[in-house]
Amino acid sequence: METKEYIESGILELYVYGLLSESENEEVTAMAKKNPEINAEIIGIEKAIVALSSSFSPFQSVANYEKIKAKLDLNQIAIIETEPSRNWAQYIGWAAAIILMIGIGYQYNQLEQSNKQVVNIETEKAKIEKEKNEFMLKNQQSETNLAVIRDSKNTVIILGGQTVAPESSAKIYWNKETQAVYVDASGLPEPPKGMVYQVWALKLNPLTPTSIGLLEKFDENNQHIFAVNNTEEAEAFGITLEPAGGSLTPTMEQLYTLGKV
Repeated sequence: METKEYIESGILELYVYGLLSESENEEVTAMAKKNPEINAEIIGIEKAIVALSSSFSPFQSVANYEKIKAKLDLNQIAIIETEPSRNWAQYIGWAAAIILMIGIGYQYNQLEQSNKQVVNIETEKAKIEKEKNEFMLKNQQSETNLAVIRDSKNTVIILGGQTVAPESSAKIYWNKETQAVYVDASGLPEPPKGMVYQVWALKLNPLTPTSIGLLEKFDENNQHIFAVNNTEEAEAFGITLEPAGGSLTPTMEQLYTLGKV
C-alpha cells in the first residue's frame, strides 16, 4: 500500500486514539519509524487532538497549555508504543454469565411448561376417569331400572294424580316374592326446595299408612326410578309431599298420587 493510501485509510487516527489491536499498533509503529511522512501525520493528528481538547478546557492555565505545546516540538517528539488496555477476560466473563443466565431462564421456562402440561394431562385424565365412572354408574342404573320394568314377577300399580296435583302420576313395581318395591316418579314435578316426596304402603280398612322411603336427591336421578324399603302387605300405595326428612304420618292435603293394588 502506498504512503498516501496508508495515511488516508484512517488507521493512523485509530492508532492515536488507542483503538487498534496489539499487532496493528506494532505495525503502525514500525511504519512510522521507517516513513517520515507517516510519522509526521501521526504528530499532526496528536497536535489536532491536543488543540481540540484545549478548546474544550477553559479551566486549563496558559502555562500548562504552553508546556503541552512544547512537548509536541517536532524535534523532540517520539513515537510511543502503546498497548491497548483491554480486559478481554472481563468481557468474556460477563458474556458467559449473560449466556448462562439466558440458558437457565430458558431451561426454567421449559420446565414450567412441562410441569403445566403434566398438570393439564393429569387434570384431563381425572376428568375422563370421573366421566367414565359416572357413565358406568348411569349405565348400571339404567340396566337395573330396565330389569325392574321387564321383570314379569313385579306387580305394577298405577298411581293417579290427586286434588293437589291432578296432572301428577307414578308407578309402583312390587315383587311380592322378594317384597322389593321400586317407584317410577317420572310423572311427578320436581319437589320445592326443603321438601321431599314420601312413599306410603297403605292398608285401607282401617286406613293404616306405613312409610317405606323418601325419594331423595330427586333432581340428581335423571330417570326418577327409586328403590324404597320392602313391604310385605299393601292394599294401596300413595305419595305425599313432606318437609325434608319426612313425616311420621302422611300430610293428606299434600297427597300427590294414590293407587290400589
